[in-house]
Amino acid sequence: MSWRASRSPSPAAAKALVTAADKVVDRAQAAARAAEVKARGDTVVFTCGVFDLIHVGHVRYLEYARGLGDFLIVGINSDASVRELGKGPGRPLVPQDERAEIVAALGCVDLVCIYDEVRPNDTIAMIRPNVHVKDAAYEGAQLPEADAVKQGGGVIRFAPRVDDRSTTKIVERIAKDAR
Repeated sequence: MSWRASRSPSPAAAKALVTAADKVVDRAQAAARAAEVKARGDTVVFTCGVFDLIHVGHVRYLEYARGLGDFLIVGINSDASVRELGKGPGRPLVPQDERAEIVAALGCVDLVCIYDEVRPNDTIAMIRPNVHVKDAAYEGAQLPEADAVKQGGGVIRFAPRVDDRSTTKIVERIAKDAR
């Protein structure tokens, strides 16, 4: 028996229950929802990343992003695009559908979509966010997605770095400790 089956809500609560998996949608659905949110005058924020082995840096980054608007959409790199990014052997450690559901479970996140691109240009062009958030480590760099953000009428904001936290460093520490 799964944990969901063992914790069944009442019929009334079941109608209102939104699970993390319900917040994982395809890019077209994310774009449609973004258009609805913008039509009512609210601000759509978009950010993206691998989000492999969630840590406090991810949580604070996403909370910061959510604070810049009314509706946060998070793009998750597909497993194939993570391998193309060269994050390291065996990455991602957590499959894309699980990474998406974990991120969707965070209260600051409204929707999650998975994209296959190495860079999110096409996804940004579809969603047309008011604000696109990047890690402060990219500030001053030439961002490949900058044109897509500007063409959609958006701006880029940089989230402060959290004490040099990264999944790559966690993986390296685990590998070192295992030796």
